[in-house]
Amino acid sequence: MILRKVWGSVWSRSSSGKDSASQSAIQAPLSPPASSSLGAFDHLPMDILIQILMLVEPRDAVKLSLTCKAWRCLAGGNRLWIFYLQCSQESWDSIFFAETSLRSGYPLRMLSSQSGELSFMRIYGQRAQVPGSIIIDGGSGYCKFGWSKYASPSGRSATFLEFGNIETPIYARLQQFFATIFTRMQVKPSMQPIVVSLPLCHFDDTESAKASRRQLKTAILNVLFDMNVPAVCAAVLALYAARRTSGIVVNIGFQVITILPILHGKVMRQIGVEIIGFGALKLTGFLKEKMQENNITFQSLYTVRTLKENLCYVALDYKAELSRDTQASMKIAGEGWFTLSKERFQTGEILFQPRLAGLRAMSLHQAVALCMDHCDAAGVTGDDSWFKTVVLAGGSACLPGLAERLEKELHDHLPSYICNGVRVIPPPCGVDSAWHGAKLISNLSTFPGPWCITRKQFRRKSRLMW
Repeated sequence: MILRKVWGSVWSRSSSGKDSASQSAIQAPLSPPASSSLGAFDHLPMDILIQILMLVEPRDAVKLSLTCKAWRCLAGGNRLWIFYLQCSQESWDSIFFAETSLRSGYPLRMLSSQSGELSFMRIYGQRAQVPGSIIIDGGSGYCKFGWSKYASPSGRSATFLEFGNIETPIYARLQQFFATIFTRMQVKPSMQPIVVSLPLCHFDDTESAKASRRQLKTAILNVLFDMNVPAVCAAVLALYAARRTSGIVVNIGFQVITILPILHGKVMRQIGVEIIGFGALKLTGFLKEKMQENNITFQSLYTVRTLKENLCYVALDYKAELSRDTQASMKIAGEGWFTLSKERFQTGEILFQPRLAGLRAMSLHQAVALCMDHCDAAGVTGDDSWFKTVVLAGGSACLPGLAERLEKELHDHLPSYICNGVRVIPPPCGVDSAWHGAKLISNLSTFPGPWCITRKQFRRKSRLMW
């Protein structure tokens, strides 16, 4: 009954609302003058009116906002349109972070965090018109791809990317890589915006590394022609997925572990990027050796990897864990049951004690502590809190207990003036963190404008964000 009264009041005030274009309706709400009135609803509390409006569709709320200044102030207010955004597939925290921190494009220009300065009615309308994009997360181990409007990647494939050797025919591999993805998604690349996530590549400043980066830029340009393609470092996207624009990303890749300081979406190579010479492949190989020592038979390395991903974890206290019963079992189709015990936490322990696997390498917490020390010494900002958030990325970074153990080790090894406030965040979206970071960009109300570029622009100034 009360909804009928609302519509009756609206109808009596204006009959032109139905004919107005939705584009003219999506504008910032105005503060009505003191003389404005809601008619018969002036005596209803504002909260009740908002609750009523929450029952109507966004399209109808736009029509309401066209009737008069009073209804425009009410139906066009941020409170109502934040509610509509909260009802979408994405979380409100992710939407708010993206629209306040990423909407300006790269390089990032931080906006005020006060939602009152933004028109979420306009943002809702713009997001509804965003065409969506193809997201290709070309990881070092395997690739994830799918539409930005989907909740998760729609497919996975082996990656063709390999940047370790400057002599390798990178163009041919990239061409095959993208052609395979486009075929599987049944799309024409020239018709859709594309966001490409790239593995980390040569962070030192040697001539060979510079040549490799130039080769990568040229190869991407030639393969993707004049499509709109922002190519973003996977670590930066993982940071976005954690709703951060600054911090340290620990990326456990297939071959190496990379620790990157990132400030306002830019990898700070001049401060220093730390590299640990082993990665997820070594963890799988170590578990394989332990299983062979214990006469546990298996058919392939894929079986070992599956056991690592499902049974292994990182102990908070390694010595105490040795005295506990940690046995657990898992059934793998076609091979039967597998039972692991101490191998479950010994596998992840080599991240903190590489000597257990016969490796002469820096431990994970030592590398992160060194990176933090470099960030503190650089003094690039007046506030040292930007590097005290550590975000984990990569499939093996999803091992349970890794974030807690790394945070504990950092507090034990860092000086008190640095370790105060240090926080380690596990992969925000699991193995798909970089993909979800790209999704935040692709669903922005301003996409593809400030993020995508043409072939001519790409030649003039690279958008490779590393």
